[in-house]
Amino acid sequence: MKLFFFVTEDWYFCSHRLALGVAAKEAGFDVTVVTQVADHGDQIREAGLRVIDFPISRGSLNPFAELDVVRRLAKIYRRERPDIVHHVALKPVLYGSMAAWLVGRKKVVNAIAGMGWAFSSSSGVAKALKPVIRGLLRWLLNHGEVIVQNHDDADLVRRLGVEHVNLIQGSGVDVDRFHPVERSHAPPVVMLVARMIWDKGVQEFVEAGRILRARGVDARFVLVGDPDTGNRAQVPQGVLRQWSKDGDVEWWGRRDDMPAVLEQAHIACLPSYREGMPKTLLEAAAAGLPIVTSDAPGCREVVIDGDNGLLVPVKDATRLADALQALIEDEPLRSRMGLRSRALAMERFTDEAIINATLSVYGKLGFNVERA
Repeated sequence: MKLFFFVTEDWYFCSHRLALGVAAKEAGFDVTVVTQVADHGDQIREAGLRVIDFPISRGSLNPFAELDVVRRLAKIYRRERPDIVHHVALKPVLYGSMAAWLVGRKKVVNAIAGMGWAFSSSSGVAKALKPVIRGLLRWLLNHGEVIVQNHDDADLVRRLGVEHVNLIQGSGVDVDRFHPVERSHAPPVVMLVARMIWDKGVQEFVEAGRILRARGVDARFVLVGDPDTGNRAQVPQGVLRQWSKDGDVEWWGRRDDMPAVLEQAHIACLPSYREGMPKTLLEAAAAGLPIVTSDAPGCREVVIDGDNGLLVPVKDATRLADALQALIEDEPLRSRMGLRSRALAMERFTDEAIINATLSVYGKLGFNVERA
């Protein structure tokens, strides 16, 4: 049984789907990853999976270049004849589904990991693209099985008339690798871990830090992550360096040792505008951190307001500052909420639970899936 994953970036497959790929291999699939190879191709191969390098620009809006992506992918599907194709994230879902339709591959899994820039941005280009994307999804998603990560996206997809919708909350978290630790009593560290794009609420995070410093609140504000050069909403490096120079935030850049990084945090924060299911918050929950995040699709799936964290309105830096101040100044509250975060991660978001749910979707396509 040949299973093909199509994702845009090799690092994304490693961080979000590698455990699934290995589990599928253990279940008897011959697994191939079609992705743009940069720095993580060897990691995928060392896990026993095949890699096909597939250059693609996530930020391109050139229609001729985009049609060429579909053509090149269809050529691969025609040559390789995979039994199942599993597309991850909005652009691979759209283009992968077109390619599969062109060559008659009917066993398709489309995993929508959030609705992307076109749905979170308020720019004119994004507003123009939304109805086009909705129309394509209405046509393409009725072939095969669809996976969504939150209830908002499930409702959106069902309103398009799609029937085979599977709600699987995120890509899972390794609760052995991420676990609670004893934290220092130094000034609390408020940490935002994400790709540095405006839609993650980076500007609001910086503004909330400024508000709290003006109030005399003692805390450190840390950004972890690099700008996403393939995303139209990236925060320029120059802006991040200036914020750091001015003392607004500490910018730590990209880090691959995330368990050690989260051990230095007291509060996890992600004031994002819209998500599928933010893996960084799942990792923070498993690490036993209280969470402040937006009352937005995806984000509110990880936080029960007042239980393991606090929800704030989207794009409201003042309310964000108020919520952060409540946790910064109340260590017992942070501790209680952190324990609840860990419990929630164990109950809902473990790697094992997410992998088993995804393999069951393959079963719906007629494949007998049993892990070794």
